Amino acid sequence: MTYPLIVLPFVVVTVLVTLATLGRPRFRERMASSGLTALVLVGLTLVFDNLMIAVDLFSYPQEHLSGLKLGLAPIEDFAYPLCAAFLVPAVYTLLSAPPSPKDAA
Repeated sequence: MTYPLIVLPFVVVTVLVTLATLGRPRFRERMASSGLTALVLVGLTLVFDNLMIAVDLFSYPQEHLSGLKLGLAPIEDFAYPLCAAFLVPAVYTLLSAPPSPKDAA
């Protein structure tokens, strides 16, 4: 099994759960916050994955990778912070009580 195939279910679940919050209040603000969070997490992943790979803390078998890299880090590694940035707020939103009619007024 390749890393892109391992990542695929996480991406699909993230997209579906995030879209399930489309009708909830403040969707646009939540997506903007998630986007900013994703940028920060991807930046941190870029720096620290490259450092950890450079000092040989771990490596990836080349036959399991897509071949695309940012520095030394395979592109697949960036799916996890992206999913976290969007999935965590979406799950929180779905688990929170929907606003009451009094709150809307």
